[in-house]
Amino acid sequence: MMSFPQIDPIIFQIGPLAIRWYGMMYLLGFGAAYLLITHLSRMRNLALSKEGVSDLLFYGVIGVVLGGRLGYVLFYNPGQYLSKPLEIFAVWQGGMSFHGGLLGVVLASVFFCWRRQLPILLAGDILVTSATIGLGLGRVGNFINGELWGRVTDLPWGMVFPGGGRLPRHPSQLYEAFLEGLVLFLILYLLHRRKAKEGVPFFCFFIGYGLFRFLVEFVRQPDAHLGFLWGGATMGQLLSLPMILFGLCGLIYIYRFRATR
Repeated sequence: MMSFPQIDPIIFQIGPLAIRWYGMMYLLGFGAAYLLITHLSRMRNLALSKEGVSDLLFYGVIGVVLGGRLGYVLFYNPGQYLSKPLEIFAVWQGGMSFHGGLLGVVLASVFFCWRRQLPILLAGDILVTSATIGLGLGRVGNFINGELWGRVTDLPWGMVFPGGGRLPRHPSQLYEAFLEGLVLFLILYLLHRRKAKEGVPFFCFFIGYGLFRFLVEFVRQPDAHLGFLWGGATMGQLLSLPMILFGLCGLIYIYRFRATR
């Protein structure tokens, strides 16, 4: 068993203003996304100025916040928010859904590309690749907060998390940070370097994230108020299956149908 590092979630505090590691991870993720969008736009010849990169990132931030919050409300705890609808706006209390945030980003980006008359699939390729760093950093933030831990394990790297009981658990946040962040980024970036067809990195992101999330859910503790659902699956697994199917259908469209035009 390994010791859980006792890292204060608050980096520093000035009066009532507290700077937290989780928020810092979001800022670092947005900063990395800006640099990657700029770099990949030049690599893939997407006509996007520095101001355009900032605007696209702004649309993405709005999409991830609104989509992530509404996704959590609809997918994970609709009963609570139906009885207390004003709590939907209390984002500081926590509660964000990745799958909802992803849908929000996609819709916001499609609207942005439509307004700027940009190729949607190419812009999507660049946007999802730039998002992987933020995904990995977000999971590191979850680990520092000691939240979203894994199931009980007897493996030597199991950790006793604050609030997670006395038994060691999988550090599933770090598994996700590695797979959904670093590994997925390397896969998508390699596709860009090899000049993959427009849309291939975009749809591979859905397949890769969905697959990695589905697998990690086997060792991640399900949400207490949801538990295990159909066939012992978790909500994360059920939401990941449509992502994988969407990605596969997208690749079939690109290689079988779009190529014959």
